[in-house]
This record gives sequence, C-alpha cells and structure tokens, in this order.
Amino acid sequence: MLQSQAFFSRLSQCHKPLDAVEHTTLKKALHHVDIPTKKATFAMACFWAPDALFGTTIGVIRTKVGYCGGTKHNPTYRDLGDHTEAIEIDYDPKVVDYQTLLDLFWANHDPTAKVKLQYTSFIFYHDEEQKEIAERTLKEQQKLYDKPLVTEVRPSVKFYDAEDYHQKYRLQQHPWLCELLDCKGDLLKDSYIAARLNGYVIGCGGVSQFESELPILGLDEKSGDYVRKLVTKFEGQGLVC
Repeated sequence: MLQSQAFFSRLSQCHKPLDAVEHTTLKKALHHVDIPTKKATFAMACFWAPDALFGTTIGVIRTKVGYCGGTKHNPTYRDLGDHTEAIEIDYDPKVVDYQTLLDLFWANHDPTAKVKLQYTSFIFYHDEEQKEIAERTLKEQQKLYDKPLVTEVRPSVKFYDAEDYHQKYRLQQHPWLCELLDCKGDLLKDSYIAARLNGYVIGCGGVSQFESELPILGLDEKSGDYVRKLVTKFEGQGLVC
C-alpha cells in the first residue's frame, strides 16, 4: 500500500457520533441542483485528488471520475487499454468560468511528469472556446517550466465512468456519512452534496467555505459537526492520491 493510501485509510476509522441514530437518512440532503451546466474534462494523474479538489470548487455542481482519451471499448481499472484516468466536471458557467477551472488544473499537478499513459496530463475540450483557452494557457504555462510540458489538448471523446468504488473515494471512507446520505451507485456521481463532502472530509475548500455552505447542504447537527471536525483537521494539508 502506498504511504498516501495508508494515510487516508486511517480516515476511514473516524468514528461516528456516539449518539447517532442508526439506519436513518438525511431527507433534506441537497443531492440534485437543476440548473444549466457545461462540462470540463481533465486528466491530471490519479483521479481521486481532482475529484476532491473540484468537488469543493464554488460553481461546480457534479463530478465523476473515469477513463478517457483512448479507443478501447468499456475500459476498466484493471484493463484500461489506451485510456487515462480523468475527471468530468459539470459546472455553472454563471458562477465559475472555464479559465478558473484550468487555473486549478495547472496548479494542482505536475504537467512535466513523464509517467505511464494512465496518469498522463490531458485537457479534453468540449467546444472551440474551451480549445482556444486551453491552447493559450498551455503556451503560457510552458514559459514557467524549464522542462517541456507533457500535457496535450485534445477534443473530448467518450468518457467511461470508473467503477463505483472510485467515485467519491474520500467520502466512501466515511461509510456512516454515505449511509446517512443514502449515497451509492449513480448518486455517487450525480449528487451535489456528495461532491462537496468528498472534498471537505480531507480539508479541501476550507472551514470558512464549509460554514457558508452548511445551511444549504441539508446536514443535521451531528453530521455537520462531524464534517466540520474533519475539514478543520485537514485544511491546508494539500492533495494526496
């Protein structure tokens, strides 16, 4: 087991509140936000880290991880073929723009790292505007590095969802929360609150942002306090896969 995986496996041992009620769900949990969105698709090494990062980005509505860029039909984690690990983001363009998402993309992985295809850096654009912005930022970023960037800008192709155990991986290390949210299967990919909590439980977004969002998320007092303790403990630790 990698050191980072061992570290995060310890998070799964966090205990639920002693007075928590068994076999209940949060009826007001904010799973679905029905607003027009646009898509962004990035590959930036391991997909667990960007799932947490973008899941707590203001303006992002949904995230899911999967496999993209290749030709193999129905890739799996154990049989990836010529695909790479990627994240697909549904965002509200009235709240966050594509440039801001790209800024996070560039700032949160090493675009010069020569690694196997599974973890290579890609920007998959969904329209000509995204292509133009991506190619411009690629040229700007290259000026900041002595080594050549490996990042490629490509048109978006079919995105294959990763297995359920990869979706909202950090959140799933807190099974009590998932049970409260009744969050499994497709809801792990479609739920707004799942995307937010998947980042908050490892400190992404920070305490101040969590407190500002807490009233709309639909958590009760005990689950809210549980997440608050985690985001307080891990804020500022950075992303780890």
